[in-house]
Amino acid sequence: RDRLDAELSRLRSTWVTPTMLACGEAERVLGSPIEREYSLASLLSRPDVRYADLMTLKRASGENVSRETLTEEELVERIEVEVKYKGYIDRQKEEIEKTRAHEEMRLPPDMDYDAVGGLSFEVRQKLKAMRPETLGQAGRISGVTPAAVSLLLVHLKRLRYGDKDNV
Repeated sequence: RDRLDAELSRLRSTWVTPTMLACGEAERVLGSPIEREYSLASLLSRPDVRYADLMTLKRASGENVSRETLTEEELVERIEVEVKYKGYIDRQKEEIEKTRAHEEMRLPPDMDYDAVGGLSFEVRQKLKAMRPETLGQAGRISGVTPAAVSLLLVHLKRLRYGDKDNV
């Protein structure tokens, strides 16, 4: 993990500008010229750019922009995944944290699952039969989808904040 973190840090802190690259290098490696300064990490986040190709990017002087290149395939693959999917991964982490925050939210023992808009018939039946005590327990019932848990959360918030008209 240390080598992965070190390489990710290096990619984020190594910058290239249009004037420092050899003629045609951006087109060769990236498919198009660059108009401004970019970090190697932001260039790697492009869909068609591979780590190995990026490491061959040449300066106007003829030397490689990157003096260090990892060769272990597994590590290179992890770097590419981490850089290319960073936005998605960050959003998923946020979603997980939100879910954890609501895990212990108590469900009223007399909750009317028929009043929760958008729940499927099957999910309603399972919730009525199991009568989970918390939102987390509801989410662990087979067949209760994350979308159904979100609907329960919205319903609970509306109940708590007195928006009875939209429940």
